[in-house]
Amino acid sequence: MNNRMKELIRIGIFYDGYYFYKVSNYYKYEHEKKARISITGLHNFIRHEVARSTELNDIRLCQIIDAHYFKGRSSARELGEKVQSERIFEDILMRENIVTHYLPLKYNSENNTLQEKGIDVWLALEAYELAIYKKFDILVLVAGDGDYVPLVRKLNTLGTQVMLISWDFSYNNENGVSAETRTSRQLLEEVLYPVLMHERIEKQPNSDIIQDLFVMDRPYIVQPPLLETGPKEKVIESEEQESESIIISVKDGFGFIKDETVNNVFFHYSTLTNRDFDELEPGMKVSYIREEDPERSKRDETPRYRAARVTVID
Repeated sequence: MNNRMKELIRIGIFYDGYYFYKVSNYYKYEHEKKARISITGLHNFIRHEVARSTELNDIRLCQIIDAHYFKGRSSARELGEKVQSERIFEDILMRENIVTHYLPLKYNSENNTLQEKGIDVWLALEAYELAIYKKFDILVLVAGDGDYVPLVRKLNTLGTQVMLISWDFSYNNENGVSAETRTSRQLLEEVLYPVLMHERIEKQPNSDIIQDLFVMDRPYIVQPPLLETGPKEKVIESEEQESESIIISVKDGFGFIKDETVNNVFFHYSTLTNRDFDELEPGMKVSYIREEDPERSKRDETPRYRAARVTVID
C-alpha cells in the first residue's frame, strides 16, 4: 500500500475558460463532429495521458485532486435570458468538482468591445500558489496563449511538471470571415508534455477515449455574448428599428432570415439572445436588427446585410 501511495500522481487542471469556450464552439458548429467537448471525457483523457506519459500505465494512480476554471463574464442584466444557460454550464463544472473564477468583462470605449482584463494573470497566480500548497506532480494547462510561458517557467522551478492541452483550428467568425486559433510555439516548447488535441482527434477518431471527448446527445452550453479581444470595425446600420420575419435556413453556426428588402440577411450563432442555435428550425419567427456588413459589402462591391440581436418569438 505504501509503495503504491508513493507512486500516486497528483494532477491539477487549470482552464482558460474563453479558450475552452471557443474550442467547444468549433467542434459543435464547424467540425464534422457537431458535438461539444465533454468535461468528463476530457478529464478521463487527461488521466490516461498522464498515465501514458509517466509510464505508470495505471490510470488509478493518476488522480485529479484540483481543477479550476477562469473566465470573464457579462453581468446578469447583459445576459438577459442567457443567465439560465450560464447556470447549466456552471452546474456541469460543479459536478466535476471544478472551482469557477469569474471577473466582469470590461467595456472598452475606444473600440466598442467587451474584453477580458486580468484573467490570465489571475489564473497564473492561482496556479503557482496552489502548485506550492497542494504539491501537484503534474499541472495541466488547458490554454494556448503565449502569455502563460512565465507561469510554466515558474512551475518548472518548483519541480512541477506541466502538461499542455491545446487545439489548433480555423473557423468562421461572426462576420463570416475565416479566422485561426493557434497554440503559441513558445508555450509548446516550454512545457514537458505538449498534447495537440486536434492531431489526436484526427489520428484516432474511433478510439473509445476520443469518442468520449464529445457530448453527442445534448448541448450543455447556450452561447454567452460574443467576447471580442480585438478592434471592432464600425458598423453602419441601415435600420435602427427591429424587424420581424422567419428563418429560412440554418447550417454550421450560420442562419438566414427572409428579408425581401435586402434579399435576405445572415446571422451568426453568437447573435442569438434567447435560444441555443441547435434549437432553430426553418420557419421560426424572429425579431432582429438589420445592419450593413462592411467586410462583405467591400468584397462584393455591393451592400450586404447581416442580422444582429436575433430573438426567437415564441
